[in-house]
Amino acid sequence: MKTQMLLAAAGEHNPIIPEPAEIVVGLIAFLLLLFVLWKYAIPRFEKIYAERSERIEGGIAKAEAAQAEAQRTLEQYKSQLAEARAEAARIRDDARAEGQQILEEMRAQAQTESERIINQGQTQLAHQRAQIVAELRSELGRQAVDLASRVVGESLEDEARRRGTVDRFLDELEAASAPVSSGSAASSRSGQA
Repeated sequence: MKTQMLLAAAGEHNPIIPEPAEIVVGLIAFLLLLFVLWKYAIPRFEKIYAERSERIEGGIAKAEAAQAEAQRTLEQYKSQLAEARAEAARIRDDARAEGQQILEEMRAQAQTESERIINQGQTQLAHQRAQIVAELRSELGRQAVDLASRVVGESLEDEARRRGTVDRFLDELEAASAPVSSGSAASSRSGQA
């Protein structure tokens, strides 16, 4: 058996080792394929690769530009917001100051009005007091004249005498109402009675 194998191997072609014609045809086909790839496919692949790279780089550049624009817009928004807050604080402070000024003006006006009303009331009170005092003097004078006429027994019809008597009586009455001479006026009144 071993001999048959050796004989068969020596006379027949081994399928593992290719024929030299096949090697030449395969090499020519490979070179032809390599030429076609090199001439048409590789430049096209490089062109597509370059376009894709440009699109990616352009997209990155656009994204960076958009991000820079967004950052500028954000900074502008922040500055406007800060300005708006400062303006609102200024307006609030102005309103507080104006409110305080209005409040002070209203207080001053109320104080002035209060003083005017008090002065008017005091003037009116003084006028009424003077009127009441005059009426009381007149009434008291008449009663004093009547009382004196009864006590003395003479008529005090004469105007000058009556006024003198009334004035004297009122002076004694005022002296009696004074705190210092209240004791002496009371004793003089009891002496006349």
